[in-house]
Amino acid sequence: MTAIHWRDYIVSDPRIMLGKPTIKGTRITVELIVDRMSYGETIDDILEAYPHLTREGILACLRYAAYTLNQELDDVDVAA
Repeated sequence: MTAIHWRDYIVSDPRIMLGKPTIKGTRITVELIVDRMSYGETIDDILEAYPHLTREGILACLRYAAYTLNQELDDVDVAA
């Protein structure tokens, strides 16, 4: 499997969903994808509910969430 880079799939535009990070070309937020997965939905479940999405876009949401958490932890380390 090829490495997925979230920057290829995730965008933030203040005119779309109030600037929340979304999957490029959609109004589907990273928050929505991560939330659905936290309730046990699989990638296949999400693809069934949103057939215009791609597996790569969904995986990019997870990569973005991990990146964001890592950045927040780095900020805490610097502040400590």
